[in-house]
Amino acid sequence: MKKNKLLTIIWLLIITIIPINVLAYSNFIIPGGENVGIEVSSNGVLVVGFYEVDNKLIAKDSGFQVGDRIIKVNDKIVNSIDDMVNVVKESNEESINYTIIRDNKELSLKASRTNQDGVYKTGIYVKDSIQGIGTLTFIDPETLKFGALGHEILEKTTSKKFEIKDGKIFKSDVTSINKSEDGKAGEKNARYDKSKVYGNISENTTSGIFGTYTDKLPDIKTIEVGTIKDIHLGEAKIRTVINNDEIKEFRINIIKLNPNSDTKNILFEITDEELLNSTGGVVQGMSGSPILQDNKIVGAVTHVIVNDSKKGYGIFITTMLKEADN
Repeated sequence: MKKNKLLTIIWLLIITIIPINVLAYSNFIIPGGENVGIEVSSNGVLVVGFYEVDNKLIAKDSGFQVGDRIIKVNDKIVNSIDDMVNVVKESNEESINYTIIRDNKELSLKASRTNQDGVYKTGIYVKDSIQGIGTLTFIDPETLKFGALGHEILEKTTSKKFEIKDGKIFKSDVTSINKSEDGKAGEKNARYDKSKVYGNISENTTSGIFGTYTDKLPDIKTIEVGTIKDIHLGEAKIRTVINNDEIKEFRINIIKLNPNSDTKNILFEITDEELLNSTGGVVQGMSGSPILQDNKIVGAVTHVIVNDSKKGYGIFITTMLKEADN
C-alpha cells in the first residue's frame, strides 16, 4: 500500500510540471497593416519555360518539365541563374548534367548546349527570384518573428508554391490603386525602397510568409491575440494602406466562419465607404491586412472573391502564429 501511494504522488508531481501552453508566441503582438515590398530567392533555379535552339526544343526533348527545380549543374550546387550560367560556360562538354527536384524527388537529366556567337544556349527559361508587394500582419515583440500575406507566394507560370532559400521585406509606398470590380480583381501599385529593409524571410507556407524582424519596432501598442472562440459574426475592422504609407482602419462585416478550412476561415464584406470608393473592394496587395474585432487581432485578409469584389476571405491569426512558431 505504501509503495502504491508513493507512485501516485510521483505521477501527480510529473503532471503538474508539464506546461499547459507550449506555444512560444506572445498573447499580445504588434498589429501590422504596413504595405511592404517582398523579394524571395528560390532554392535552386526554377524552370518556367522553353525556347527553340536550331529549331529544336532541346531541353524539353531531354525530359525537362515546367516546374522542375535545378539544384546542381555538372554536380555543382547552383542557387541563382548566374551560378547556372557560369557552370554551363565553364563546361568542356556539349552535354550538361542537371540534378533537379520534381514532385519532391531528385532526378538526373542530361541536355545539350549550343554555342551561338559566343553565347551558350540551353533552351531553358529559368527564374531565381520573385518580387511583389503585400501587407505585414504582425510582429511578435518577444520573439521578433513576423508574419505577412496570410497565404503562400505562388510562381505564376507553374501556379505552385515558390520554394525559397531566403528573402526580405522592405519599405514600399502605395502610389495608386487599380480598383476591383465584379469579375476582375484590382491591385495596389507601389514604389519600392530596398535600402530600407524591415526583416528577413525564412519561410513561405500556406499560412503566409514568416521571418525575423530586424528593423526598429514600430511605435504601436500591442494588441491581444483573439482565439477562434473570440471571433463572432458582425462588425470588425481591417488595417491597411491605400495611400502612401498611412495605415488606416476600415469597417468590415464578418458574415461566416469556417474553422475547418486551412486558410479561408473568415468570410467578410467591406462596408466602409471610404475604402470602397478607393479600392472598389478587396484588391491584390491587401493580403495580410490584420482583421481586428473587439480590440483583439483575430485574422488576416487572404483572398478576394472575384465575382463579388466587396467580399473576401481571411485566415485565423492563431493559425499564422502557430506556423510562425514552428
